[in-house]
Amino acid sequence: MEKKLGLTTLTALVLSSMLGAGIFSLPQNMAEVASPAALLIGWAITGTGILFLAFALLLLTRIRPDLDGGIFTYAKEGFGELIGFCSAWGYWICAVVANLSYLVIVFAALSFFTDSPGHVVFGEGNTWQAMLGASVLLWIVHGLILRGVQTAALINLIATLAKLIPIALFIILAILAFNIDVFKLDFTGVNLGQPVWEQVKSTMLITLWVFIGIEGAVVVSGRAKHKADVGRATVLAVLMALCVYLLITLLSLGVVPRVELAGMRNPSMSGVMVMLMGPIGEIVIAAGLIISVCAAYLSWTIMAAEVPFLAAQHGAFPHAFIHQNHKGAPSASLWFTNGIIQLSLLLIWLTGSNYNTLLIIASEMILIPYFLVGAFLLKEAIRRKSMKLGLTAAGASIYGLWLIYASGLENLFMSVVLYAPGILVFIYARYAAINKKKPLNVTERAIIVLLFALLAPALWMTLS
Repeated sequence: MEKKLGLTTLTALVLSSMLGAGIFSLPQNMAEVASPAALLIGWAITGTGILFLAFALLLLTRIRPDLDGGIFTYAKEGFGELIGFCSAWGYWICAVVANLSYLVIVFAALSFFTDSPGHVVFGEGNTWQAMLGASVLLWIVHGLILRGVQTAALINLIATLAKLIPIALFIILAILAFNIDVFKLDFTGVNLGQPVWEQVKSTMLITLWVFIGIEGAVVVSGRAKHKADVGRATVLAVLMALCVYLLITLLSLGVVPRVELAGMRNPSMSGVMVMLMGPIGEIVIAAGLIISVCAAYLSWTIMAAEVPFLAAQHGAFPHAFIHQNHKGAPSASLWFTNGIIQLSLLLIWLTGSNYNTLLIIASEMILIPYFLVGAFLLKEAIRRKSMKLGLTAAGASIYGLWLIYASGLENLFMSVVLYAPGILVFIYARYAAINKKKPLNVTERAIIVLLFALLAPALWMTLS
């Protein structure tokens, strides 16, 4: 019998999903686009919005415990088959790109140990050597998850605890070294040449990126011991992550002037750590990043495989994804998902794309699924005539709309390019679900592979 996930394991799954690669590059990413004043406003907006989203997920797990899978099933239940599919597809693409970014940043971190000015091995994580190493890591994690989601989740719990050590050390040393005069230098960002409000908008996809994974417990809610733990794990993990992000970004600006911090190589926490404790600081952060990213990658692979599996149960994805192995792992979905990731690794090598490009793509693809969570709760609030539900739903929906606006038209168009191939997958899945109940034959499986291969040119366009 498959073992179920408890509160601690679920919380670790969500926290590990959020505390991935983004946290180690956060000081530079934020300093590059925002002044301390804009950063404070941006975190206030993001913190408020993400808490509304977390409470929306919490309330939905309580009022609709019949809906396992969250992101996809809420959209489907509230707005129909096509919108439900778009939510599942967008979330799945986000998960694929997030996994790609983790593989890239792992080898970018290893370059601290292997590269020199005249000898590049891993570079920004997009050389052929990095892609080869990433492929090996991809299939090792693949084999681990095939042993069962519970086994992978337990390893993730241990890795989550391990990666908090260098983060805690960074925060303690930064508190001791914090200088208020350094923090106040160019407080409103005159040197950036943009008004504070434009700076705030520029932080939105970055701050969203570090919270992607908030829905981790909801996605695997069908495997939870107790439904009530799903919402609790989500809120607990969000509060912990928000405190960590605030401390890291604000303290870094009190240790290193914004202009200098903006020019640091990522993972920028290592550069700050060198100033705090000498050359060994670079090793501490690089090692912490590798552990952190591997744990987050494990979490995201679990979630990426779970979405097509759940969507297939509802007829939105092809029925072939519904197969599980004897350990209860969604093996068919996992093979397809990691096959797409392997193809994408090749595209990254050919296009020379880096971590920052993948960050933007993943953040953009999650916007619609997150907005639909708030919108579904709003629909439930109206149906139930509940003011409490309505206030939370309104907050989550407004935050979702604000993110879509702040991301800009160019990024919105990029997401449309990636949504387009999914429509063909949806049409085929619905046709097969309506007309056939028997297992797919070899020809039909080849059609599925062809449909998903259409993602390649869309990914090529966005990565280029």
